[in-house]
Amino acid sequence: PAVVAASPLTRAQQTAAPIAAAFDLPLVTEPDLIEAENAFEGMSQVAASLKRNPRLWPRLRNPLRPSWGEPYRAQAARMLAVVDRLRGEAVAAEGPGAESVLVSHQLPIWVTRLAVEGRPLWHDPRRRECSLTSVTSLVYEEGRRVPRVEYHEPNQALLKDASSLPGA
Repeated sequence: PAVVAASPLTRAQQTAAPIAAAFDLPLVTEPDLIEAENAFEGMSQVAASLKRNPRLWPRLRNPLRPSWGEPYRAQAARMLAVVDRLRGEAVAAEGPGAESVLVSHQLPIWVTRLAVEGRPLWHDPRRRECSLTSVTSLVYEEGRRVPRVEYHEPNQALLKDASSLPGA
């Protein structure tokens, strides 16, 4: 790759660092690759918390936006803007066909994929195709206005031991 960039959050930095090192590239910390803002951040048992605390209920008033955090449309726009910018830097450095590795988080990756595929951005988090350590690629081809999406799970055998929490 011509560029290796990651969200400033620890897990993303830890994932991207060995990739950057393997290609002798600097690791670019990119704030726009960060996880979506979320009023329930840090809560692993949201359903139980909602039952115990009715004051949280208004945060769920609009699941299509979502009302509990950064709007899906804003997440996709932010992610696509950084993809376009870093793609431009990679092509400027290495020419057409240059590749970049961007390490982000499940929800922003998933809504970006939905946006690229022209699908509704609201969704059931349990049905996301974006597991831990998966690779979602946006492939830009000459003559195509919209990138093609490819998805791979190189560590699929390890997933049986992973947390099943959406976004974990």
